[in-house]
Amino acid sequence: MDLSVAEIKKGHKVVSEFSYDLHPVVHGYANRTLHINLESGIITAKPVDQYMRDTFTGGKGFCLWLLWNATKPDTKWDDPENELVIAGGPIGGITAYPGSGKCTAVTISPLTKSVIDSNGGGYFGPYLKFAGWDALEIQGKADKDVVIIIDGDQGKVSVEEAPLEAVDTHILIKQITDMLAETDKEKSGISIISAGTAAEHVPICGLNISYYDSRRKEIRIKQAARGGCGTVLRDKKIKAIIVKYSSLSGDSNGAANMELIRAAGKRINKEISDFDASQNDMRHLGTPYLIEIMNKFDILPVKNFRFGSDPQAYKINGEVWKSMYDFRGPDGCWYGCTLQCAHSVPHFHLHSGPYKGQPVNVDGPEYESLGALGSNLGIFDAPAVLELCFYCDTYGIDTISVGNSMAFAFECYELGILDKQKTGGLELTWGNAEAAFELLHQMARGEGFGVIVGQGVREMRRLFVEKYGADPRQLLDIGMEIKGLEISEYISRESLAQQGGYALASKGPQHDEAWLIFMEMVHKQLPTFEIKAEALHYFPIWRTWFSLHGLCKLPWNDIIPASNKTAAEPAKVPEHVENYCWLYEGMTGKKTTPADLMEQSEKVYNFQRLFNLRLGFGTRQHDYPPYRLIGPATEAEYLVHQDRYDSQLKELVGIDPEGKSTAEKIAIMRTYRENQYEQLVDAVYKRRGWTMNGVPTQETAHRLGIDIPEVIELIRDNGG
Repeated sequence: MDLSVAEIKKGHKVVSEFSYDLHPVVHGYANRTLHINLESGIITAKPVDQYMRDTFTGGKGFCLWLLWNATKPDTKWDDPENELVIAGGPIGGITAYPGSGKCTAVTISPLTKSVIDSNGGGYFGPYLKFAGWDALEIQGKADKDVVIIIDGDQGKVSVEEAPLEAVDTHILIKQITDMLAETDKEKSGISIISAGTAAEHVPICGLNISYYDSRRKEIRIKQAARGGCGTVLRDKKIKAIIVKYSSLSGDSNGAANMELIRAAGKRINKEISDFDASQNDMRHLGTPYLIEIMNKFDILPVKNFRFGSDPQAYKINGEVWKSMYDFRGPDGCWYGCTLQCAHSVPHFHLHSGPYKGQPVNVDGPEYESLGALGSNLGIFDAPAVLELCFYCDTYGIDTISVGNSMAFAFECYELGILDKQKTGGLELTWGNAEAAFELLHQMARGEGFGVIVGQGVREMRRLFVEKYGADPRQLLDIGMEIKGLEISEYISRESLAQQGGYALASKGPQHDEAWLIFMEMVHKQLPTFEIKAEALHYFPIWRTWFSLHGLCKLPWNDIIPASNKTAAEPAKVPEHVENYCWLYEGMTGKKTTPADLMEQSEKVYNFQRLFNLRLGFGTRQHDYPPYRLIGPATEAEYLVHQDRYDSQLKELVGIDPEGKSTAEKIAIMRTYRENQYEQLVDAVYKRRGWTMNGVPTQETAHRLGIDIPEVIELIRDNGG
């Protein structure tokens, strides 16, 4: 039964309120953070001191510091003291430079049991800061479903019981927006964070972040999807977090030197105008342009990462989606983003589930979703993949985790570990979109085999070994997760550096730390262990910088300036790094160099590693990928590229494959590749200033200024 806005609003009951003084942001900082305890009902403002700014900068850094101080070494993800912390960053919210609307969410993950960070676009990060807060930390659990409203126009925060709103995102965000706003201008001043019904049942759920598209009259969403932040949101009985701010200007950040920011923006905006169409055509294709490229280079995950290409990949490539996208207006997910890659498909009629037959607007799809829910499941049907994307979004499910989890279950079904009796009648065969739909719907209902799949690959692997007698080594080889987080959608078998990029990543195997496949495979820029280690120092540290400031990384290297042709290190895109120096100096007034930016990130990067260590992780034993990510784990994988692997045995291993069985050749290759990986890890740890067990040394902590007593004690206790 549909409820009116008035009826929904009538159901609200204020649980707690807090009023605060409004004051302008200065040089990118509001200089205070907002703490909400849902159990006590106490809402407080906390100052941002100089140590916090100097050491943790903003964004993810602030989130980690606040979470560290709020939790203990034995805090579990569903303990009331676990926090969901969200922050933008000092540069975030500018409108003169593209990709400046990001925020990062940090929590102890229900999926990995360690610290997770996940970033998303939309308007929440900038609006939170302009409403007066550099970060939001939410602790405790409510007794009943609530919404949190941060009103940056009135200077008021309220927690309100919200019994009547829907939980699924596409309905909820419309109900709340209509309740709080009438005009387009009012709607444009609202951003909502939500999850969905699946977040009540499985740990693989993320956050949806809304923004109002006044050209299309649509409330659209982006996602901070990874690692279970949405599951934490619903565990705390939060339906939505709403921020209101309606006084946006070109200098809401209070920049020290706006002209310097405009100079950087002018330069890159011209490059986007001149080069986007010929380089990646993000304005028309978005990230799906990658499907064709990854398929060409044998990097596209197909059937649980067994294969790297498929002749049907063209059915879900960028040109397919270009014909379906809505081009009625700009496609930036924050004001002023000229890259405009945030596409969507309008008026899509659903085929299955509780909203069958209804026309909906579908965000994206993005490359990662197409790899996870398309090629990796053997589903090369565009409408089917689009439906999977929609339901993942509205239910709050991470497309990467669920796609890899389904693919693992599909392969286990093919291997005979699972059957129809165990799956509740579902035939988990490659390309079976109907089965994939039903798995999602079961996650949202909290019933059936879908809930098992929704626990993620690591938990399924444990369950299938214990309950069904599966071979643990076989499942370890083919389960595409590291640290409990499912691997993003690139095959790294022929890139040792990317294997390290995935397995050594702080939160787990997400490509936002390092994407080195082309540097190594195509451009041959990483020939030695030392050079690989340098790349695995620089790029994870550099990419961390974006999450400190509320920035999207796509404008950094998805648009390449003409100057890159003569750059000494083109992979770093030095002209764009210079842009970011200008942005930081323009915002804060501090003269800065690329080395200064790297140091900001290195502090936070090492602190996150130590946070993992405090929770019982963060050592070498947790830095290993499944073998399928390193080399061919099955005969089918070897035979599809037999010439390649036979040549490698001769040229790299020094063994003649003639006369040897495929199984023997796989074993020899495995020994060689695993040894190569061990040598890489040694080199990376040395370059990062860590022990050979992966622990940052006391010297590293001292150099970076993160040597608080608890950190030094932690390092000593772990041999650092």
